[in-house]
Amino acid sequence: MKVKTLNGNLNIIGKNLRKYRKLKHISQPEICRKLDLIGVTMYICDIYEIEYGKKTVKDFEALAFCKVLDISLEDLYEGAENYYEA
Repeated sequence: MKVKTLNGNLNIIGKNLRKYRKLKHISQPEICRKLDLIGVTMYICDIYEIEYGKKTVKDFEALAFCKVLDISLEDLYEGAENYYEA
């Protein structure tokens, strides 16, 4: 089964996840711990792969990122339209 991508990316939130994680001075291990506290298990390699567009993101994961980073879904999806070809 072929994996569907958008211009070679498996998600469109990775860059913003990395941007806001760094702005909030949260490391990859730390975000994993914060996610675990709200019931979402992720590993450091998952965060890395999401940030570089190599892993898909489930809807509940996107919401969990917003919760632990204290950002909105709009923030997380900011600039997503740039992934689409004109």
